[in-house]
Amino acid sequence: MLRRHLMTGAGAALGASALGGSLSAPAYGQGAAAASRVLKFIPQADLAVTDPIVTTAYVTRNHAYMIWDTLYGFDADYKAQPQMAQGHTVEDDGKRVTITLRDGLKWHDGSPVKASDCVASIRRWGARDALGQVLLAQTDELTATDDKTILFRLKKPFPLLFEALGKPSTPVAFMMPERLASQSPSTPMTGELIGSGPFKFVAGERIAGARVVYERFADYVPRTGGEASWTAGPKVAKFDRVEWHVTPDAATAAAALQNGEMDWWEQPTGDLQPLLRRNRNVVLEIPDPTGLMAIARFNHLHAPFDKPAVRRALLGAVNQADFMTAVIGTDRSLWREGIGFFPPGTPMASDVGVQAVTSARNMDKVKADLAAAGYNGEKVTLIAASDFPSLNALAQVGNDMLQRAGMNVEYVSTDWGTVVQRRASREAPDKGGWSMFFTFWSGLDMFNPGVHQSLRGHGQQAWFGWPTIPRIEELRAAWFEAPDLAAQQAVARQIQEVAFQEVPYLPLGQYFQATAYRRDITGVLKGLPLFWNVQRG
Repeated sequence: MLRRHLMTGAGAALGASALGGSLSAPAYGQGAAAASRVLKFIPQADLAVTDPIVTTAYVTRNHAYMIWDTLYGFDADYKAQPQMAQGHTVEDDGKRVTITLRDGLKWHDGSPVKASDCVASIRRWGARDALGQVLLAQTDELTATDDKTILFRLKKPFPLLFEALGKPSTPVAFMMPERLASQSPSTPMTGELIGSGPFKFVAGERIAGARVVYERFADYVPRTGGEASWTAGPKVAKFDRVEWHVTPDAATAAAALQNGEMDWWEQPTGDLQPLLRRNRNVVLEIPDPTGLMAIARFNHLHAPFDKPAVRRALLGAVNQADFMTAVIGTDRSLWREGIGFFPPGTPMASDVGVQAVTSARNMDKVKADLAAAGYNGEKVTLIAASDFPSLNALAQVGNDMLQRAGMNVEYVSTDWGTVVQRRASREAPDKGGWSMFFTFWSGLDMFNPGVHQSLRGHGQQAWFGWPTIPRIEELRAAWFEAPDLAAQQAVARQIQEVAFQEVPYLPLGQYFQATAYRRDITGVLKGLPLFWNVQRG
């Protein structure tokens, strides 16, 4: 039943010098034995924001899973499983839910994890998360009845409660000490990054733009029984130390992986994957079967994209094949076009309105439609992540598309960290704000209206871009009330129809991103880049 609700409700000669400062970390231990206990990883981008509640950036989410734990985790079947929770009871016809914490949970400073910490964490997360907001709105009381017990008193049953607390889609419901969780959910938290997860953040060794370091938390108590699966099951840290080496240049990253300087490259670019596949010491696999959904996000607060007709006119300019080829190459098995607002092959997907991106492209018509919509040459400030290869490719194709449509584009090429920070600004583009940026979501994050952040239309509370689309919000509420799968699918079709009219973002296609690691690295889990269960040999 839980699964049903979620899914349906759901050159190589380059050496160490080529990596510059990223390999100049202090030596850890001595000799081969010490080196075997260190995992060196190339992340998708620099860790610009360390607070996983104020941003949906995946690099921050991946970092957060190192430090913080969750009450529930997701297994490979998308089922919520107790993680920090020992278990739960559901009473009063589903309106009273009690969650009990496991024994032995400690924060990295040695203090015990308490239910009051978790209550504060749920409230901070719920203020930002699309599904969490619905959960809190349907909660009459959320309290810690003692140090180990969390109580939800609900207005009515909420079947997605455990999925909400365990989902890996951003923002994730990470549990934090109350002193951190009590800080504003709209501002990056201050203070030491203290969690109860399997690794500790080593703040003193962080070099912005180059290196992030984590060390194994010796007092972490994994769950007993079962096997590690996605974010569920025993989280056993088998490396003493994990180093993230930020390497924006793809050729440098490929060389470092091939010659053994690095152990794992999160997102090898499409053009270098054939080279890596020919290396017998490297393994490539696609870890996320839901794929990645690429989008161009509008700022709905300022001209020109405050006008739905302007946004709608640009649908006719989108060639999804161009975007996907730029990101991952010409191998059609690695990408799909004709994509709407839900991942193809999932229960909520449909072809309603998709002709807006599949019909013959006519740029002269797009220009005419823009003029009729009231576009008067206003500047479009496009912020692009130059150090994030897949996003950089999207932005370059998008820049060309906008210019061919006759728009006045200011192309701001900067690092991903700056994009993450700037996209949070509500200021006008000429005052440090923005008009458009490009990103992608895991298909898991777009499975259904309950988790689909970029499809929300609730104005100032919405995800970056802040669209106000009341009809989508009405239909989303109806989706939660739908009695069965058929009814949910009918509502999802209506949501997609409205989305193609109001255009909260431009859908740019779906692709499947491989990850690459050295053959002597074993235990890599499917799904996210997770660092427990992984070992050498």
